[in-house]
Amino acid sequence: MSAPAAEVLLEVEGAVATLTLNDTARRNVMTPELGDALCARVAELKGRDDVRAVVLTGAGGAFSAGGDLKMLERLRQVSFEDARAFMLGFYARYLSVLDLPVPVIAAVDGPAIGAGLCVALACDVCLVAEDSKLALNFVQLGLHPGMGATYLAPRRAGAQAAAELLLTGRRFDGKEAVKLGLALEAAPAGQVLTRARELAGRIAANAPLAMRALKQRLGLDRAELQRALEEEARFQAESYGSQDLGEGLAAAAARRAPVFQGR
Repeated sequence: MSAPAAEVLLEVEGAVATLTLNDTARRNVMTPELGDALCARVAELKGRDDVRAVVLTGAGGAFSAGGDLKMLERLRQVSFEDARAFMLGFYARYLSVLDLPVPVIAAVDGPAIGAGLCVALACDVCLVAEDSKLALNFVQLGLHPGMGATYLAPRRAGAQAAAELLLTGRRFDGKEAVKLGLALEAAPAGQVLTRARELAGRIAANAPLAMRALKQRLGLDRAELQRALEEEARFQAESYGSQDLGEGLAAAAARRAPVFQGR
């Protein structure tokens, strides 16, 4: 029996919409299919005047386990230019959340790894579970960071803290995420979605025209982000042709420490 198709669930209660990444069999790994589903839901919400705030979360006890390793293996077989173009399109699928005209709150319960954490950081506000497993672990796979990591992490945590997280790829929990400035609040496991919906409700109760304008004023510098994405796509395309990425993927599959050679 084939695995259920990746989907993004949409629930609207009052003026608050909840988008739920739903590929629980794979812990919401970031595939093109899940990204397409998210894009479709974002397009649907953009046409609704009754929605004044959005919560983004993940089903099955995970926000997202990060990039799909099988997808990374496939990208090792394509040309540099094809890989670069693919990555730009891949980023755009998930960062479509930035196109929502209303505030978006990430509710991270469970792991948010690599590009999955980047999507949470792209939201206007991020709430996390105290025990969430978080990481920007690209380099541990032999891969340059992507999904806006090199722009989003410094913007949220500052240059020094972001550099340490990106250069080591180490794991940290929700409590540390708050200390670093990557999240607003850490809540006990199982309570994050409730807290996020409560916050979204308070936001949605305010004047919608002012909220939409404030969202634009407080939002990311899209031109600067796009420049970062262009550079990340280029460096990731170079990574796909490296022996280091092959070693990183093999080590991840074997659950062992990688031995990188720098080529």
